[in-house]
Amino acid sequence: MKNTQNASIPLIFSEEVKAALNQGKPVVALESNVITHGLPYPQNVITAKKVEAAVRKGGAVPATIGIDKGQFLIGMDDEYIERFATTPNIPKVSSRDLPIILAQGKMGATTVASSIVAAELANIPFFSSAGIGGVHRGAEDTMDISSDLIQFTHSKVAVVCAGAKNILDIGLTMEFLETHCVPVISYQFDDFPAFYCRSSGFKSPHRLDDESDIAKAIELYWGLGRNSSILISTPTKEADAINSQDVDAEINKAIIKAKQEGITGNGITKYIMRAIDKVTAGRSAEANMAVLINTAEVAGKLAAAHATYKNTNQELKTAC
Repeated sequence: MKNTQNASIPLIFSEEVKAALNQGKPVVALESNVITHGLPYPQNVITAKKVEAAVRKGGAVPATIGIDKGQFLIGMDDEYIERFATTPNIPKVSSRDLPIILAQGKMGATTVASSIVAAELANIPFFSSAGIGGVHRGAEDTMDISSDLIQFTHSKVAVVCAGAKNILDIGLTMEFLETHCVPVISYQFDDFPAFYCRSSGFKSPHRLDDESDIAKAIELYWGLGRNSSILISTPTKEADAINSQDVDAEINKAIIKAKQEGITGNGITKYIMRAIDKVTAGRSAEANMAVLINTAEVAGKLAAAHATYKNTNQELKTAC
């Protein structure tokens, strides 16, 4: 890996990612939190490599983001993935935690919010995640709103996802995105998806079916002077989806039980996810992996279309 600097923040690019960026090839950033706080070893390594392979299948180069020795890792080789997968107690680092973890020189696993910070610094216009954070149910009392949403208003990155997790208040999440002028586009689907559920029950503000149209919309949005994210949702495949009705009632029960047991903050999400896994007889874990892989492949396709669009426009400008 070679060292480089961007805005005084040290970035370590893998050779593959560095070469792709220099040549104008499509690159998709990925979070490392999936490796450290998702599945146990060695399933976490297997999943990370499957997600990277899906990005390649879509036509782009994967760049898994991490933090080590006060530096952003922009693209992980097999050795780094193995290290992140086997090192215990690597902290989950959101965007607000970045300066502290970087200053201390610790290892850190990036979330959606911190990954798009790193992606923008590295001039990577695309990021893929299975599902974004959002406004939590009961936020009118708890003010529990994911930092993902706030970071979208600050980072100039196209975020490809399978919507937001159905444990959230999807309606309020959509309202937040509208209020903060974050465009939401559903790719080849009418509804805004809910992670491993194909539909959240809410229509997407916009639907686009052609990759080149999405590429054009992204460039027009940023051309209008917007220095924030644009959100592109894609539903999981029908064969991998879980019916939202099967889990929604269980989510409401789990929220009530969590309150009764005094569980707050991040603990609520873990509590609810365990309850869902139980009621779906483990199917949710398989569905999680399927969402990760499908979203990564779509992100690869969209990133490839975006790179083609930009390169073509540049050639036309040069010719003129």
